[in-house]
Amino acid sequence: MGLRVLLVLGVLGAAVVVGLLWRSRNGRFVVTRGGAGVADRLTAADLGAPLGSAATFLQLSSEACAPCRSTAAVLGALAGERAGLAHVEVRAEDRLDLVRRFDVLRTPTVLVLDGAGAVRGRLSGGTTREQAVEALGALDRCPTAA
Repeated sequence: MGLRVLLVLGVLGAAVVVGLLWRSRNGRFVVTRGGAGVADRLTAADLGAPLGSAATFLQLSSEACAPCRSTAAVLGALAGERAGLAHVEVRAEDRLDLVRRFDVLRTPTVLVLDGAGAVRGRLSGGTTREQAVEALGALDRCPTAA
C-alpha cells in the first residue's frame, strides 16, 4: 500500500513539473537561430497577404482552438494600432507546407517576420498583448540579416 502511495505522489509531482514547464513556455518569444537565410524568408505570395513594412505576425491556427481565437484578437488589435505591422492568420490544416517547414507542433504558433519577410522568432501557445509587444521589442533588438 505504501508503495502505491509513493508511486501516485511521484506521478503527481512529475505532472506538476511538466505542467509548469509547459505553462512557462506559453506565449514566450523565442529568437530563431541561424539567421534569416532564403529558407527562413516568406513573401506576400507565400502568405497570400501583404507583409507589414516593419513586421508581420504570421499566426498558424486550427479551427477548434480557443487560444487561437484570443491570440488572433490580440494580434489583430495590435496590428490595427501600429503602422507597418501586419497580422496574417492561416489555418494550419490548409498550410501543411508551412507547418512542416517551420516545425509547428501546436497551435497557435506565431512566426514573427521582419519587414523583409525574414522569420526572426516565434511565439507558441496563447499570446497576451504584453507578450506580443515584448516580441516586437525583441525583434527591434535582433541583429538584422545580411
